[in-house]
Amino acid sequence: MAKKTSFKDTSPEDIKKLLVEKREELRALRFGAAGARAKDPSALKKARKDIARLLTEQTAQDKKAATA
Repeated sequence: MAKKTSFKDTSPEDIKKLLVEKREELRALRFGAAGARAKDPSALKKARKDIARLLTEQTAQDKKAATA
């Protein structure tokens, strides 16, 4: 099993850029899956989990900045 990607050392600006990219990837996967059989059936799940990890890290950084 591959290691999960850690976003703890990522800057807030980079997290926002990655969120935009991952959401666009998820959108493309959804529309691609509607027309034909997907090459990687678990790609949708992976993209959603990456987005959740990014949002979690973004929230943690926001809370850390607010208390500091």
